[in-house]
This record gives sequence, structure tokens and C-alpha cells, in this order.
Amino acid sequence: MVHARRNGRRRKSRRSNKVGIPPGTVHTDPGAEATQIRAIGYGPDALQEFESLRPSQLLNLQRQWPNLWIDVAGLGSANVISELGQILKLHPLAMEDTVHVHQRAKVEDYGDHLFIVTRMCNPGETYVTEQCTLFLRSGLLITFQERWGDNWNTIRERLRTSRGTLRTRAADYLAYQLMDAIVDSYFPTLEVLGDQLDEYDERLTQLDLRQNFHQLHDIRHQLLSLRRAIRPHRDMFNELVRDDCTFIRNETRVFLRDCFDHVIQLLDMVDSYRELTADLREFQMSLVGNRMNEIMKVLTVLSTLFLPITFIAGVYGMNFDTRSRWNMPELSWHFGYPFALALMLASVCAMLLFFKRRGWF
Repeated sequence: MVHARRNGRRRKSRRSNKVGIPPGTVHTDPGAEATQIRAIGYGPDALQEFESLRPSQLLNLQRQWPNLWIDVAGLGSANVISELGQILKLHPLAMEDTVHVHQRAKVEDYGDHLFIVTRMCNPGETYVTEQCTLFLRSGLLITFQERWGDNWNTIRERLRTSRGTLRTRAADYLAYQLMDAIVDSYFPTLEVLGDQLDEYDERLTQLDLRQNFHQLHDIRHQLLSLRRAIRPHRDMFNELVRDDCTFIRNETRVFLRDCFDHVIQLLDMVDSYRELTADLREFQMSLVGNRMNEIMKVLTVLSTLFLPITFIAGVYGMNFDTRSRWNMPELSWHFGYPFALALMLASVCAMLLFFKRRGWF
């Protein structure tokens, strides 16, 4: 299943539909694309492509070519996938994991073939990953994808034009090339997120903090999703480069170690971006706090300035007998009202001067 969060909503998991099903059962998602099979047979001097194949044709193609790449796209046709697994003698548990697309990256040795699960980052979609599975045996590579469209067109073109050593090497080298493309598919996505964080950092003091807090939270969620997809690849490649993996030739292990290094680099990028996101969130919260403090300071100054005004107005608002010389003789003054206003203004100016000298604003 394509894992994503689009328009603020998560796609619902269909794992509950598979509860109680016997192990090894190929149970497909009703919403998955229809299954289509294509293949490329190749050797040092020849190559031929085959489209719209049926599972019954695959064994004959395997006998005709020294290396055969069978590419299956769409996991919606349970009968086709089951028939393919039976004809090519693929382990039922591996076939079950192929159509149950919530797997983490892993590698399993089933004796006569190697089963590899990876997660590909789709081009043009920021943090959407889909499951890709590979079956490897001598002279045969089978790939399963959730849908058409991948990062492998460059590899297909290299096979067609016989550039490099791809046509002269065994199927395990082709498997390495595909996995290398899968790993490299994460770099553009992380670079986009890195650019977004840099831009966010540069404009942080000019942004509407309430609105853009959600943007930063979304980036953090994307990084978490990508890390969850990338991290299992480290253990997967570590398993593939071990000497006891009989389906991988020694000359191919050197290249797989390079894939392992790329995975470590990806994890370092994700971790550094997550730390940057956390720092930006803390800085953003401090900006919010500082702005709140500025608002509270202004309100406090205004409230304080009105204290003497309120006091003076309250004193002269008391209704005592004005005939007594002890009871507010100012009320009988000819300029009593201007005097009261001047007293209020003088008290405000005195307090403003005091605040200014103390550096409170």
C-alpha cells in the first residue's frame, strides 16, 4: 500500500481484513491495481522485452535466456499472483508478504531463492513510499510493485543500450542496481525537506507563527515517516553483504556495501533535519513567548499609567460637604478642574519618565 498523508488524512489500514487467514494465503487489497506482467530477457549479446505476459509463459522464457527480469506491477489480481508463485516455485510465506504491503525492509533466505522487501520513495511525491519486493535466484530476478511507475527507467535504458557491464553480469547485480535506485530515491525528497527547513529558518521572524507552526509540524511528521521507512534498510543491506548469503556474488557485495553507506547517510540526514526541526520549534516557541511578553508589558504599562489617574479621579469624586474647610477646598477653586487634569497628566509623565530610566520600554 502506498503510505501517505494526503489532505491531512491518513489512508486506513486494511490489515484487519486478513485476520484469521491461513499462512501463505495470497489475499489482495480490493483497491489495488490490476496485475500486469512484463519481462526483459538479456545476455551479453542480446536483449528482448516482453509485455502483457501470462504466468504460464514465464518458465519458457526462463529457459531461453541466461538472465530474466520479471517485473510485476499492481497487486490486485490474486489469481494471477498465486499462479505466478506456484509456477516459479516461490515460497508461500514470501508471496503472502508480497501482497501484504505493510512490511518493513528485510531479507529472507528460502533455500532456493532469496526474498527481499524494500520501500521505494515515489518520484514527485514528498513522502509517499510503496513496497517493492524482489525474488532472486540464479539467472532470475522477479520484482513486485504496488503500481506502475518507478525509479528504474534509467536501468531499463541501460539494459537496452548495453551501456556499462549490466548485461554481462548476473541477476544479483541487476538486483543491486534496482535496490541502489530505491535507496537513491530518498535523496531528492530529503533535499526538498532540507530546502524547506532552510527557507523556514530564514523567514522565521517574519512568519505568522500560528499559521506556520502547522507547517513545521508537518515537516517533522514527514521526517518521522521517512525514517521509519529508511531505517530497516540498514539491517537488510547488512544481511546481504554477509558471506553466508549464497545468492550474492562477492563482486556484487562490494556494491551493496556502497548501498549500505548510502542508507547510513540518509539516516544521518534525517536525524540532522529532525534536530533542526526541534531547534526551530523551540525557537518558534520562544518567539511566541517573547511576543506574548511584549504584549503583557504594554498592557501592564497601560494599566500602571491609569493607577494614579484612577486614584485622583476617585479622591475628587467623593461627595463630602463642601461647606467645611476641611473637605476638599479645591472643589471650590475656579481652576479646580484644569488643576485635576494637569495633576493627572503630570503623574502619567512622571511614571513614563521613571519607566524609561529603568529601561522597561
